[in-house]
Amino acid sequence: MLPLTLMRSVSLTYAAKWRDRSVDAYVPLRYHATSARLCGLNPLLQKNGTGAVSMAEKKFDIIVYGATSFVGQIITRYMHEQFNDGSMVWAIAGRSRDKLQKVSETIGLAGIELIVADADDEQALQRMCARTKVVMSTVGPYALYGDLLVQVCAASGTDYCDLTGEPQWIRKMQWRHEDEAKKSGARIVHCCGFDSIPSDLGVHFLQRRAIGQFGATCDQIAMRVASLKGGASGGTIASMVNMVKEAVSDPELRRELKDPYSLCPLDHRFSLPQPDVKVTYDKRVGAWIAPFVMAAINTRVVHRSNALSHASYAEQFKYEEAVITGQGARGKWKARAATWGMNALMVGLAVPPIRWLLETFILPKPGEGPSEKAQLEGGFDILFLGTTAKGERIGCRVTGDRDPGYGSTAKMLTQAAACLAKDVPDDVGGGFWTPATIFGDMLVKRLEAHAGLTFSQLPQP
Repeated sequence: MLPLTLMRSVSLTYAAKWRDRSVDAYVPLRYHATSARLCGLNPLLQKNGTGAVSMAEKKFDIIVYGATSFVGQIITRYMHEQFNDGSMVWAIAGRSRDKLQKVSETIGLAGIELIVADADDEQALQRMCARTKVVMSTVGPYALYGDLLVQVCAASGTDYCDLTGEPQWIRKMQWRHEDEAKKSGARIVHCCGFDSIPSDLGVHFLQRRAIGQFGATCDQIAMRVASLKGGASGGTIASMVNMVKEAVSDPELRRELKDPYSLCPLDHRFSLPQPDVKVTYDKRVGAWIAPFVMAAINTRVVHRSNALSHASYAEQFKYEEAVITGQGARGKWKARAATWGMNALMVGLAVPPIRWLLETFILPKPGEGPSEKAQLEGGFDILFLGTTAKGERIGCRVTGDRDPGYGSTAKMLTQAAACLAKDVPDDVGGGFWTPATIFGDMLVKRLEAHAGLTFSQLPQP
């Protein structure tokens, strides 16, 4: 049986070798990597390093890889709506021309090229990457189908972003391909969907506001999910199932998933024990809370951002995530029920016969997901509550206007890819970044302008 802490971790992140990388994440009004150079810090390797194809030679700004998947079709439709004016040159790709053609005809794409490339066809992936600045991948579970594409992007200097929340795969990709990405200038950005853009950019936004108001960052931040409405898809469930399978058979992975700093550089100096969120009453929000299923990946991405920016949040930075379940006895009961339900699911997925029954009769299959109506009616409201070392308090809110797992995620990933293609300077070097450290305010502005997200400061508590 998996330990309780592991159950929370495997529900939905890596020790990377970021030794010589410097990112000054919180110079006001300046882009992170650019500000590192302006402040005299060591910049990352410049774009277009050894062996990379010049960005000027690329035909496309973005290729949507996996355009026929459930979320890929949502993204393709959104790309068509956003960039039908010709401001972005893009194409769609996948393993089946017939399915790509069907997507193209259904959405009404005119002049959008279709590219056939199977996830295990290295030559096809190389040809595809040679033609684009950015590959936006939706092909999951990434641990099963994503290795070769990251390898090719890292070798060719092609920027890459995805939706993964699979820590064991992220760790493997960084260990295998970081040096190559540094040489070629490929910027690799995982976790560009609901996990973990709202968390990573929400903390970034709050810290910027804290600096402006107090002249100091918050050394403690609690994220609270006030509301969350949306449905799960077969792709997300498949990634979860694969993660549990690997954790059950790999003791080292189970140990890694207990480390809150597993995504931080090997030479990080963080040692502060992080909160183990349990069912409890939170006085600051005046309600009961329960562990948040996405915290396992989100918290690690946030700690990685802190590490990559040289502990710009704090050397002893404490961060936690939880979901608000309500007030009174009902709120307490809902918190307990949510926790028991998730733990029961994780235990079931860890036992092969029960896992088979869940996959066969209960859980959604790959390719299945929430209806268009559910996506439109979904949304999220997340609070970030910060405290400085002097006890000063500040809060912010991040909201989204669509189903978080698909409607909003599709828009977040698309705008992240657009940010890579159009906003991030070419001389920002290659490697494995987080959304906050490579995008920062640039992506916040895009998400507010084009993706239905809002970032706002809460009234002073």
